[in-house]
Amino acid sequence: MFLGLQDIARAAALLSDGKLVAFPTETVYGLGADARNDQAVAAVYEAKGRPTFNPLIIHFADAEAAADTVIFDDRAKRLAAAFWPGALTLVLKRRDGCPVSLLASAGLDTLAVRVPSHPMAHALLQQAGFPVAAPSANRSGRISPTTAGHVLGDLGDKVAAILDGGPCRVGVESTVVDLSGDTPALLRPGGVATADIEAVIGPLLVAGKDDHAPKSPGMMSRHYAPAIPIRINAESANTGEALLAFGPGVKSRYVNLSRNGDLKEAAANLFAMLHMLDQPGFNGIAVMPVPEEGLGVAINDRLRRAAAGNEG
Repeated sequence: MFLGLQDIARAAALLSDGKLVAFPTETVYGLGADARNDQAVAAVYEAKGRPTFNPLIIHFADAEAAADTVIFDDRAKRLAAAFWPGALTLVLKRRDGCPVSLLASAGLDTLAVRVPSHPMAHALLQQAGFPVAAPSANRSGRISPTTAGHVLGDLGDKVAAILDGGPCRVGVESTVVDLSGDTPALLRPGGVATADIEAVIGPLLVAGKDDHAPKSPGMMSRHYAPAIPIRINAESANTGEALLAFGPGVKSRYVNLSRNGDLKEAAANLFAMLHMLDQPGFNGIAVMPVPEEGLGVAINDRLRRAAAGNEG
């Protein structure tokens, strides 16, 4: 089940045969499938229990490979030069004759594309030589996986293999920017700060949540959710709740996203710590406030989505 860097050729062969292979990226673990293969893409949706109208992110070994399937304008070229490989996904128009399955883009004329920086992901994509559709390797709506063990625990035998690259460095999903229209729009905050993107291409519109026809992953209002309810912006835990703390001055016995208030560390710890606290012995998870700045924007976005619908 678990494979290492020495098994890259085997993992690529499994993908080529239409099998599902989970692999690490710098953000979270992805559930990979040959993006050209309709049946393989359908298997991703089936394994995740994912609504078929929710598009998948397509991963490439480099920007040149991505440019063969989507149309890069000047904005896309500048962002790719600044942030690829890395935690940025661009939504761009498909090229005529684009080989990527329409199912992977939910029938849209756009694709969400990125070039990951994790060395194991890069090696896999280079070895495969084709685009790989890879949403987060977890059941739809559940906590995103940041270790190989998380993938095994959530998907079990639904994957042919899991490439184990250790814990993910960034720990929250990629930022998604829509460049398919005249005005660039932020569809999902993530591992690249909005301010850094705006420094390259100017102001971004902020898209709302879309539960009906999202243009990218991560736009559903309830997402990244543990099995037990989450209560955000909490100063302390109520009876029966686990406390997910943030910052200094909190008793050491509590799980803490970052004891020194480092948002980068907090982002890397977020999903792993939610997994840790998502246990039957608790009736909920209380999460202390996280500053709404830098990577804190992405962290709070994930927490709000996880908390959505607690009442239902």
